[in-house]
Amino acid sequence: MDTATVARFEANRDRLASLAYRLLGSAADAEDAVQDTFLRWHAADREHIEVPEAWLTKVVTNLSLDRLRSARMRRERAVGDWLPEPLLDGDPMLGPADTVEQRESVTLAVLTLMERLTPVERAVYVLREAFSYSHAEIAEILDITESASQQHAHRARRRIAAERTVSEVDPASARRIVEAFVDAASSGRTERLIALLTDDATGISDGAGQARKLLRYSAPERIATAMQAAFRPTPAKRKLAGGSPAMHAGVINGSPAIVAAFDDRVVGVVVLDVRDGKVAVVRGMANPDRLGRLTEEWRRREHGAPLIESW
Repeated sequence: MDTATVARFEANRDRLASLAYRLLGSAADAEDAVQDTFLRWHAADREHIEVPEAWLTKVVTNLSLDRLRSARMRRERAVGDWLPEPLLDGDPMLGPADTVEQRESVTLAVLTLMERLTPVERAVYVLREAFSYSHAEIAEILDITESASQQHAHRARRRIAAERTVSEVDPASARRIVEAFVDAASSGRTERLIALLTDDATGISDGAGQARKLLRYSAPERIATAMQAAFRPTPAKRKLAGGSPAMHAGVINGSPAIVAAFDDRVVGVVVLDVRDGKVAVVRGMANPDRLGRLTEEWRRREHGAPLIESW
């Protein structure tokens, strides 16, 4: 493959990766889909490809759908046992963020809701809402009719809108929310943390990869108790983290977040979904398998003073 042909693919890599990530909710799986697309590009009769960008989009979309339909992925994503892989704000895999729809489509809340869609509904929703493809273009990508694309888009939007409750938060507000949350969680006063939560708040944790299923908390009091326990350092927790991490304020998938990092390695994140100025969902993730790309991006950045110097 000549340099120009490789360069043509590389010019599309970030766009393809952000599309695959939205479809799969996993950076690792998205990278695999993009690499497989490159192999298809390498093997293709490129003289007969009129619009390379369209061809590459079709290939990565359908490879991603094949993964969503695979038995392995269905097992991994059994209801209640899966969380999207978190990405640090500014990661090119998050893709376009010019419109509300584009920013919303990559939030952990919407990525989770998209699990309830069929693979084709998910693809239509992502291509339409995040990448502004026309229904005619989507029909060509997915080998469906234009009318079917419109119907899939309508069903997907209706299902997501029915359960979508997250508010968009600007960076300054995100930091204030994180600072208040960390202060309340580490204060030992349960009522302070409860006051920051909505009455119907929920909590989800991957148990740092130690639990077989996701841990769920369905009341502000339970969430507050769980978060205070999580913020209480113990020798066992420090051993699991590899030391005493610092706690930073950050933005992950467009939402306020607490990033726990030790020696430039992210060992845990808490992502906060906000509704009307209060925290509606708390997602805690510390499974190393979910934090690989986030750690890579974290190492590339400069960080301000931590909220907690040493936990």
